[in-house]
Amino acid sequence: MKRLTAILVGAVVGAWAVAAGADPGAYQAGEELPGGAATTRKTANRDAFSHPSANMALRDKLAFEVGNALFRKRWVSAPASTRQSDGLGPLFNARGCQRCHRKDGRGQPPAAGPRTLPAVSFTVRLGVPTPAGVRPAPVYGSQLQDAGIAGYAAEGHVELSYRPVPVRLADGQTVTLRKPRVRLGNLTYRPMARAVRLSPRIAPAMIGLGLLEQIGATDIVTASDPFDQDGDGISGRPRWLTTATGGRRLGRFGWKAGAADLRTQAAAAFSLDIGLSTHLFPAGSGDCTAAQLACQRAPDGGEPATGEPEISDKILDLVTFYSRHLAVPLRRHATDPAVLAGKAIFHKSGCAACHRPHFVTQGQLGESALAGQPIWPYSDLLLHDMGPDLADGLAEGDASGQEWRTPPLWGLGLVQTVNPRAGFLHDGRARTVLEAILWHGGEATAARTAVTALPTAERARLLAFLASL
Repeated sequence: MKRLTAILVGAVVGAWAVAAGADPGAYQAGEELPGGAATTRKTANRDAFSHPSANMALRDKLAFEVGNALFRKRWVSAPASTRQSDGLGPLFNARGCQRCHRKDGRGQPPAAGPRTLPAVSFTVRLGVPTPAGVRPAPVYGSQLQDAGIAGYAAEGHVELSYRPVPVRLADGQTVTLRKPRVRLGNLTYRPMARAVRLSPRIAPAMIGLGLLEQIGATDIVTASDPFDQDGDGISGRPRWLTTATGGRRLGRFGWKAGAADLRTQAAAAFSLDIGLSTHLFPAGSGDCTAAQLACQRAPDGGEPATGEPEISDKILDLVTFYSRHLAVPLRRHATDPAVLAGKAIFHKSGCAACHRPHFVTQGQLGESALAGQPIWPYSDLLLHDMGPDLADGLAEGDASGQEWRTPPLWGLGLVQTVNPRAGFLHDGRARTVLEAILWHGGEATAARTAVTALPTAERARLLAFLASL
């Protein structure tokens, strides 16, 4: 215990040293514990993302296990003999949370070509840009639901194709990227309006979310530079979300930072992805629109007599607790000379300008296991313009079609251990970490250019560092 305390204290001192100009390629005490004392030391296998916070109190283990069971639960249509399990759909993308977040990890894009089955763990957001903002697509709503309960046809199916994009590196190697094209086939209700924009997305990994929720808003906002006043080409900015009472909260979850807290994020997923109502999203028909009358009139699993939704507050709280406490795995090879050399290249190339290495969590949620932890997420949680090649053309609130929240890099080296078919970037187009880097544009253009110019050996060291996270 004394050694662990020393490591965690050293991490805070080490983070200050980096900020003060210390060698970014030097080992910083505590780096091997990216989630602080909550880091799991379990074996790095397919279950690497499914362990609880290592410092969780014994009294909380039951809540975690019950939340896990609910996260893995397969919901059924209403009415059903088991009232605690019904309410699915009528239209949906998955029957449960675990179906999208495979082993609590990332999702995957579907195989290329026509489809008649759901593209589970890969969804397509829909919207129509207007002068006042983005409104849901006529007839089809905010997201294509490619599955339906018995008697209710899916809205359509995702058809994915790719165009090869060769990129030549300075050492002569050519990397062939895949430029995705998404088409919606077998549309059931009517043709999609021409003005509708599509935003394909894979499910992100679930690890470390409670720690990100505990980072102080001020610590995130102080790193923003929306007008690039320092002239470094990086202009990350926070996404502020308006509350029901007219206040504002900092967005930090989702590909475009569209949720301020995990409870709201979970409730939105229940509604959009599974078609289950909560007090936050009370529609029993999920994303069904007024044009889908049969869907609107279908039985749901709520309790009309009491006004209880299909997902009670208790269930939502347990799923949220589980999501908060999925632990970040122990880093591997953190002191290896090649990894440390790759870390120096990571900083020198400018990657750390957005993928901010270190924070110390606060205690605003009353979660003692997550409070006061020195963590290494490698994200600033800000929105950045990533250029036209990664743009989806669909704004979300004040986040433009070219802006994306910086995804955390912790657990990066285990993504395809957990789910061998998992992809990288928001739509899973990148099959490798190098491919993901080569898609970076906009504010990250200089960093990408620096990586393409690296000699073979230095690029290998950079990738070794990223694989160690």
